[in-house]
Amino acid sequence: MKGLTQSKQLPMLILAFIGGLIVMALLAALLTNIQQRKSEALEYPLRVVAIDENELDPAIWGQNFPRHYDAFMRTQDDTIETPYGGSIPYSKLERYPAMIRLWAGYAFSKDHNEERGHYYAQIDQEITQRVQIVNQPGACINCHAAEAPQLIAQMGWENFNRTPYNDLKDKLHYGSSCADCHDPVTMDLRITRPALINALNVRGIDVTQASRQEMRTYVCAQCHVEYYFLGDDKVLTFPWSQGYTIDAMEAHYDSYGFKDWTHAETNAPMIKIQHPEFEMWTTSIHAQSGVSCADCHMPYIREGAVKISDHWLRSPLVNINQACQTCHAQDAETLEARILIIQEKTSQLLRLSEEAIIAAIDAIVAAQEAGATDEQLELARTYHRRASLRWDFVSSENSTGFHSPQEAARVLALAIYYAQQAQLEAERVTPR
Repeated sequence: MKGLTQSKQLPMLILAFIGGLIVMALLAALLTNIQQRKSEALEYPLRVVAIDENELDPAIWGQNFPRHYDAFMRTQDDTIETPYGGSIPYSKLERYPAMIRLWAGYAFSKDHNEERGHYYAQIDQEITQRVQIVNQPGACINCHAAEAPQLIAQMGWENFNRTPYNDLKDKLHYGSSCADCHDPVTMDLRITRPALINALNVRGIDVTQASRQEMRTYVCAQCHVEYYFLGDDKVLTFPWSQGYTIDAMEAHYDSYGFKDWTHAETNAPMIKIQHPEFEMWTTSIHAQSGVSCADCHMPYIREGAVKISDHWLRSPLVNINQACQTCHAQDAETLEARILIIQEKTSQLLRLSEEAIIAAIDAIVAAQEAGATDEQLELARTYHRRASLRWDFVSSENSTGFHSPQEAARVLALAIYYAQQAQLEAERVTPR
């Protein structure tokens, strides 16, 4: 009986020993994790300088957060080239000359370059010919200068927006700044631009209740969106009253006949779309999966024991390891190939859209020269507006389709369709 009892005890002792090892391993992992978190917390045990609530200079903030500042300063690199973007400021009008006619009569037909990094936000705005050709309102400053929130506080929202840009430009010294997105005391993400708060309110969204992950998109949506200047006060407004898609924004504009300009060749009332990255992203699988803008463009990186969000904002194409492979198990070459396939197909559709719209423009011009009346050409011009609106939505969105491939393809298919309808309608009403 004694031997039988010992034979039963032995497996129990082994199991207890193994269980003890597992518990010890879990405790060790927990202690290691706690130590890592403590190391991160102690990275900046004392602030080198106090950050004033009105401090805009990233270099001052950088004394407390040198890793973040060093990364941000790398946005000065204007030598990065990707197949459909990068930071080299080449002329898009030279690369895609159809744009000159597509925007005929508008300042973008005179000057439209590939964007440089966030460091240059204010610098490049000041030197663009679009500011010199058109007396643009101060509303343009909202996304290009860190001084915008302070000027808004001093001048009032409407007065700030309607004051000419050239009257305010001497007050501008910083482009993107830490203060645009971070509270100087807590470092929490924050929204500093009223236009986004107003637009989200229209959508029934209280940004003060947003999660940190949602804020990692909303801070980008302060600027990477479609916008327009509303009324005589030129109030910066996002056209989201009916939704984020191009169809919903078109309905918003059509509800009161808004136009940015009249096309110089067709006399159609036109809309100029501006960098709608946020709106395109909302239709994507990434958005549905809870992936934020910062997850891909400012991914978390580790330097020693410290984990930070990489403030070198740039294309994931040049940072696939951190930007993509955190979630996707494929090798870098496979992921890069997938991105470029999407962009190549989108680029092909963009070029086809441009050809279709140019053909429509030619047909409307021919109809006008043959004596067609404004009443006869109203539908053709409406189709022209619809086609251009959709082409511009994808063309001015800075991912060449990658942010939402199926939506980009759908929108460009409609651009081609409406351009063809414009051409057919113009030919139908052309006097013989």
